[in-house]
Amino acid sequence: MRSILFICLLLFSFSATQAQTYFPEKGNWERKSPQELNMDASKILEAIEFAKTHESNANPNLKIAHYESGFGREPFGYPIGPMKVRGPATGLIIYKGYVVGQWGDPDRVDLTFSVAKSFLSTTVGLAVQEGLIRSEQDLVYPYMAPIYPYLPERPSINKADHLEEEDVFDLFGTEHNRKITWDHLLRQTSDWEGSLWGKPDWADRPAEGVAQKRARPQNEPGSKYEYNDTRVNVLALAAMNIWRKPLPVVLKEKIMDPIGASDTWRWTGYENSFVIIDGQIMQSVSGGSHWGGGMMLSAWDQARFGYLTLRNGNWQGEQLIPETWMEKSKTPTPANPSYGFMNYFLNEDQKQVPAGPKSAFLHIGAGTNMIYVDPENDLVVVARWIPNGDKAELVRLILESIK
Repeated sequence: MRSILFICLLLFSFSATQAQTYFPEKGNWERKSPQELNMDASKILEAIEFAKTHESNANPNLKIAHYESGFGREPFGYPIGPMKVRGPATGLIIYKGYVVGQWGDPDRVDLTFSVAKSFLSTTVGLAVQEGLIRSEQDLVYPYMAPIYPYLPERPSINKADHLEEEDVFDLFGTEHNRKITWDHLLRQTSDWEGSLWGKPDWADRPAEGVAQKRARPQNEPGSKYEYNDTRVNVLALAAMNIWRKPLPVVLKEKIMDPIGASDTWRWTGYENSFVIIDGQIMQSVSGGSHWGGGMMLSAWDQARFGYLTLRNGNWQGEQLIPETWMEKSKTPTPANPSYGFMNYFLNEDQKQVPAGPKSAFLHIGAGTNMIYVDPENDLVVVARWIPNGDKAELVRLILESIK
């Protein structure tokens, strides 16, 4: 009898805890004053003022900013996807599920750059959940069908004059690429070799120099971390090949609609990233916005995704992202002890945010676009268009407001 009573008490306690967790309805995120949640309002105001006065000094026209940055000076560095003029410094502070601070224009739809990688890795996790991928530890090449690019200008070409041109993509046909697993792609440790959408792997951030990067042997998959958007785009194309439908369709159905995201977000690819699958023309999305395209969404939608990951993939009792996938997303490897699945930047060494707990993690994209997720403090912070070096100070000020 006592054991039954004990179980009932546990269930009641669990239910009460679940009932106390607030989830915002679509189009309406409830606000509370810092004082209502026992926060220091002056610190919140100080943090907001800091964010507003430390806006990025990069050109708001993101195409001009691209060419003024190192990206525009890379080989094949020209954009091939849409880019737009960004808005002002913008952000949201979500504490215990409620909005306690905001600045800028959170409704504005802007590029979120590499935060898109976290959405991409989520679609791969959903493919594992659906059984489309047996395990992320599997080699990728057995899952891959031939990729037929959509080339509307080609029918008029006499193919006899172009016998050496590839009409079909074989992404994992080389000896090296056949050793790559889904996990390697997710952790940016694959060192995939090749070219996709006109962007060779060696053209992305060749810090050691183009000749040196082209000459070096490929690293054994899993042994070395290298941030590389060509390889991210390979994962996006491979994932679409598995789903047999565009990834934005998957994301909308499985994640964005259930969390009440707006109808204004868009996830795009490049002008040449169309392929034919099952007789349908589909666009493979960009996993970032290195060459344009990628995820365009509001700060509110960023915050909803951050809040989903804060709640360990659960939204109002529905497990949208498997808990096991969330755990793996936040697990580093020796190749990079501060990185899980893309784009989960971990704070275990407290280098990202020294004032934050080791359990915190961040979804980060250029700009800087930041979603700071802190389960220990029940806190989500979205900050857009703030210099990367200032993000830690912004979070420190917010953490100081929590009594």
